[in-house]
Parts: sequence; structure tokens; C-alpha cells
Amino acid sequence: MAQRTQVVLTDDIDGSEADTTIRFAVNGTAREIDLNAAPAAEFRKAVQPFIAAARKTGGGASRRAGTSRGSSRPSGPSPSDVRAWARGQGIKVKDKGRVPDELIVRFQAADQ
Repeated sequence: MAQRTQVVLTDDIDGSEADTTIRFAVNGTAREIDLNAAPAAEFRKAVQPFIAAARKTGGGASRRAGTSRGSSRPSGPSPSDVRAWARGQGIKVKDKGRVPDELIVRFQAADQ
């Protein structure tokens, strides 16, 4: 018997169905929030002046959140996060194995 698992994101602000997950870090603490299009645009607009004035650091939020520099794990989003996002978008993705680069790029673009 086949099974189908569907991940449905709920907007953390208004409880409606969410379109995207936004990941960010403040004071070394990584966080994420699920939002639909309107609150996501509002969030991005609100933080844009701070992003524009900030400088990039050597590591991403995941490194500060516990991934060591000596890790052999590649940088970037976790495969499970990409798979969950893809399923939420109605994209078929395998449960195991390498996640296609194109899917990772799409995931990151949706997260911007």
C-alpha cells in the first residue's frame, strides 16, 4: 500500500496557509518563521535597511547554531528542510539520496 505524506505550513502570524519559511539569526540565535506572501513581504521590507547596512560574516546561521567548522557536512540547507519545502510546494522528491541542485536553488530563492 502506498502512502503519501503532505506537509502543510501554517502562517505563524495569522494562522492561514503559509507560502514560505524564512530563516534568520539575531545575536547568534537562528530562528525560522512560516509566513504567507503578505507577511513575508512585510518582514523582508522591514529588515531590508538593516541587511543593506550590515556586513557579511564568514559563516551562516547554521554554523553559529552548532555546526562546527571542521564538519565534513556541506554548507547550505539541510536535505530534510528542502524535501519538506518541496513537498509543501507540490513538488515530488525522493525520500532518500542526494537532493537535486536545482531544487536547493529554488528552496533558497523562495527563502530570500
